[in-house]
Formats: sequence, C-alpha cells, structure tokens
Amino acid sequence: MLALGFACLIFAIAALTVQIASNGLANYRCRPNRRRIKPDQCPPITLVRPLCGLEHFTRETLRSTFTIDYPRYEILFCVAGDADPILPLVRAVMAEHPGRDARLLIGEDALGANPKLNNMAKGYRHSSFEHIVFVDSNVFTPPDYLNQLAGALQAGAGMATAPPVGLAPHGFWAELECAFLNSYQARMQYSVDTLGRGFAQGKTLFFRRADLDHGGLAQLASEPAEDAAATKMMQAKRRRIRLVGPFPQLIGPRSASQVWKRQVRWARLRRASFPQFFAPELLAGALPPFVALLAGLHMLGLASPLAAAAFLALWYAPELLLLRVAGWPRSLSALLLRDMLLPVVFVYGCAGSSFEWHGNRMTTVRPATTRPRLARIHPKLLWARLASRNPFA
Repeated sequence: MLALGFACLIFAIAALTVQIASNGLANYRCRPNRRRIKPDQCPPITLVRPLCGLEHFTRETLRSTFTIDYPRYEILFCVAGDADPILPLVRAVMAEHPGRDARLLIGEDALGANPKLNNMAKGYRHSSFEHIVFVDSNVFTPPDYLNQLAGALQAGAGMATAPPVGLAPHGFWAELECAFLNSYQARMQYSVDTLGRGFAQGKTLFFRRADLDHGGLAQLASEPAEDAAATKMMQAKRRRIRLVGPFPQLIGPRSASQVWKRQVRWARLRRASFPQFFAPELLAGALPPFVALLAGLHMLGLASPLAAAAFLALWYAPELLLLRVAGWPRSLSALLLRDMLLPVVFVYGCAGSSFEWHGNRMTTVRPATTRPRLARIHPKLLWARLASRNPFA
C-alpha cells in the first residue's frame, strides 16, 4: 500500500508540474503584446474560405476577410450548393467591398468523405497565387492575419497554422466551449509547438502550392480530418509546422448539446488519426490527478483537506492567470465542469466512430479500398500461399 500511495502522489505531482509548465509556455506565446514575426517579403496570397450555413457572427467574420492589412491577396468564398442560406449574405458582403479581388465559387469536388475538403478543393484549383491559406468560416481574421502567416513560412516552416480561441461567449455553455478551446486545447497546442512538435489545426492551413501539387491536395483526404492529414504529410516531408496567432473564433450562444457533440466529434477524430497521442487524454484535466492525490494521502495516512485545497489552488491559478493575461473569457465554474467532463469525453471518443458535421453524417472509419490488401487475407490463407511458393525457383 505504501508503494501504491507513493505512486499516486508522484503521478499527482507530475500532472501538476505539466499543468504549471504548459500554462507558463502558453502564457509566453499568447500574451497580446508579444512581438510577431514580420515577413521581409509579402508574396501574393490566395485566401480560400469554405462556407456552410449561417452562424451567430457570420457577417462579422465574413467582413473581417476584407479588412486584412496585406499588400496583395485574393479571396475565394467556396459554397457546396446553390441552396445554402449563406449565399445572400456572402453576395451582400462582397457588394460592400467592390474594389476587392473576391470571387464566389459554388460546387464541390469528390475528393473523399470530408465535405469541407470537397468544398474548398475548387478554391485551390481556381487560385491565382503560389501561397494558399484555407481558413474556416467562423474564424475572425485580424488585420495582421496574412502577415503572421507569411512570416512563419519565411522562417523556414513547411506549413503555418493557428488554433482558434473562443471569444464573445453568450451564456454558460458558450463559456464551457471557451474553456475547452482556450486554456485546454490551445494551451496544449502552443506548449507542444514551443517544444518543436507543432501540429496542424484545421481552422487555418497555410501552404505553398508546391507542397500541394502532384497529389498533395488529394493526400488531405487520406484522413477523416484535413488537419490530421496535413500534419502527417508535413511529417513525411520532414517539414516543420509553425503556429501563429491565435485567432479569434466568435462563439455567441451555445447549447449543452452543441458543446458535447463538438467535443465528442473532435475526440473521435483525434483517436482515429493519432491514437498514440489520444490515449494519454484519459488522464487529462484536474480530476485524475486530484483523485490520485486523495488516494495517495489516504494510503499514507496523511489525508488532509488543506492539502486537497492547496492542490486545486495550484492547479487552477496558472490557468486563470493565462486567461487574464491573454484576455480570454474566465469562468472557474466552466473550467471545473470541463475537467469533470474530460474523462467522459474520452470514453465516448473511444465508444464510436460516427459523428455529425453541419448536417452531414460522417465516420472516422476509412473506406476498405484505402486499407492494405493483405490486411483482408485470413492469416492461415496467407501462410498457405507463402508456403506453396518455391523460394529457390
């Protein structure tokens, strides 16, 4: 029991150390007055924005596309069908900026099961420039958006990307979504990037055309999510992925069901594409180390309410400091609920493969045609085939 008690305490202390260190790294990366990389050269850029349906701040995010401070860029709005309710708004916003190089493209290419990739593929085909950024419809693009991306590629990266941070939440459930997005997901992504292990986030994907020509765009359909495929593509090329931003995602109102479904969808996508990194999420959040702390203190005969309170204070103080310094929404009750939900999200992420995205029923299971052929042969049959051959013929 003593050994198990010490093991529980070691785990709790290790988790607390990671919590404090990751918040410190994210604090350094996400402070508003941080010096940004400015490009020496500003190549022309094609900005591809796939759109689907209306959200609470759609007009504001569309308008932000036209207020980017960059010498030369074109805007390609991509909509899958001519019945989408966003079309009148897109045309209205484009009419507000007649001097901008902006086009609306309708239709989709059948690259794979990912409807967003099928929608934005035509933007790649119609792009005029060698540098292309795909940015989601709900990302608010600040004036220095393209300068940050161009500066990141100039610094030697193969791709630049950025996680979103939730702003302007309306109601508690929207604050809970911000708790997942900001001081959990964005914090961990910036911490990992600071240590040189950056990975792509599908809200912003910035490439050179040379990395997408000759089948690169089709490779983005090799995974259920295009950002996971982009990460693996860059890793295969031994090219670094650099994080810029973060850039705002205006949340607005959310329901409990919307937040839950979104978190389960992302969990299932992470499990499908990066199972080795998804597995440790079982221990994410404050709940597992807090339970381990209580168990360890009990086994060692040192149970103390003061120790438990001190642990929670040390756990959440760095996170609240990060939220304050970065200027992100702060809700301690949302942070507590998020950490209680994280193990449940993990279980549901493992329990199924299907999810819904903008009304499209999708799955993380790859089509059988993409699997290796030998994987469908029964082991006994495979052995019989190999044994029947004469290796000396």
